[in-house]
Amino acid sequence: MDAGELCFLSATEMAAAIRARRLSPVEVIDVVLARIDRLNPRLGAYCTVAHEAARAAAREAEAAVMRGDALGILHGVPVSIKDLVVTRGVRTTWGSRLYEHFIPEEDAPVVERLKQAGAIVVGKTNTPEFGYKGTTDNLVFGLSRNPWSLGHTPGGSSGGGAAAVAAGLGPLAVGTDGGGSVRIPCSCCGIFGLKPTLGRVAAAPTYGGLDTLSHTGPMTRTVRDAALMLNAIAGPDPRDLSSLPGDGTDHLAGLDRGIAGLRVAWTPDWGYAAVDPEVRRIAEAAANRFAAAGCAVEEGAPGFPDPADPFVVLFSGSMAARLADKLPEWRGRFDPGLVQVIEGGMRWTAVDFVTAGNVRRTLNDAFRRFFARHDLLLTPTLAAPPLPAGVDAYEEIAGRKVPHTGWYAFTFPLNMTGYPAATVPCGWTAGGLPVGLQIVGPRFADALVLRAAAAFEALAPWAARRPPIA
Repeated sequence: MDAGELCFLSATEMAAAIRARRLSPVEVIDVVLARIDRLNPRLGAYCTVAHEAARAAAREAEAAVMRGDALGILHGVPVSIKDLVVTRGVRTTWGSRLYEHFIPEEDAPVVERLKQAGAIVVGKTNTPEFGYKGTTDNLVFGLSRNPWSLGHTPGGSSGGGAAAVAAGLGPLAVGTDGGGSVRIPCSCCGIFGLKPTLGRVAAAPTYGGLDTLSHTGPMTRTVRDAALMLNAIAGPDPRDLSSLPGDGTDHLAGLDRGIAGLRVAWTPDWGYAAVDPEVRRIAEAAANRFAAAGCAVEEGAPGFPDPADPFVVLFSGSMAARLADKLPEWRGRFDPGLVQVIEGGMRWTAVDFVTAGNVRRTLNDAFRRFFARHDLLLTPTLAAPPLPAGVDAYEEIAGRKVPHTGWYAFTFPLNMTGYPAATVPCGWTAGGLPVGLQIVGPRFADALVLRAAAAFEALAPWAARRPPIA
């Protein structure tokens, strides 16, 4: 198989070919590492590449195949891990000079489960410092770029992982999402991303209250790959107080059942958000395609005021709880934007934090009432196209001044409820930049969200379209 074709093979196909001895894990890892070495200097997707460890794991994986051992569902498949997620023996920096040389002694739950499933960790992907923003750059590793346009951001904070998957630098990536950090970069990079129900995938360690906002999820080129990956990583862990009991769901099993008869609502703006006209047109056309899958589609929204202010209290307060004690020594070595977030979080009182947390209850009530009448909700994933590289936020969208959260107005409310939400590529702007459609389901309805995404993928396939970087 041509090296380029192998690098864009889906994880599902790759695992099947390895199991059937049509592909060697050693061959797969060698080809993927060679592509990383060639393209990563331009992309900045990976911040640490585990060449020796990945090759050693590939040799072990190949020996297991030849012995006829029982193989995991991701045996021999490369995976990248966001640099906010700890990996035993592989540097984990959180994108910060504070941890620039830190080597963890344990794996996070998601990494443990991937290894148990046979996946091979090829490296760590870039993130802004402590994942504090929706674009990807830091003072340790620099800027990550979008493979569709090197002059634009891949989004964030899981931007390195999204850029890696889109560019064929591994079919699977682990991302984390505290306000949109899986869905933002997947939308920017034209791939699929899932924020599962809070607790579906155990996360540890978490800090400062972010465990109530942050989800861990798959970033892939196809829905089927994400479902396969979720099968491997879902489940409880005693290190995560929010983790959910395993329910035995096979997320692959129902993907082809279709979604005929579902009641689907589409909102272009939540009722208050500013949205770029081209993004709205592309996403609305995609939402209307659900009618072709047999759904009843109508415009509607849960109905709530913009929760940006309480979200900022929760997010910045959580960052401050983790990092405020480091400011006296590290202020000059932290990203200045992160310092602003920490200092903002230090201004809130405990009453402010709890009051903001109570807004989550009102949001949950609005969504519960909404999902009593509808099965799914569709929105644009982002309110505007990917930002230029090095720019962190839009000041205006569609001629309206917007807050810092304006670009990701559709993602962070779902972190406040913990509901499952996915982004699917649904088109490209006239300038060749990807646009995403967000699919939201009720709490615990991860399988339904995946099934809806698979139905859309069948109507409007995207995985064969590749970015121009080569």
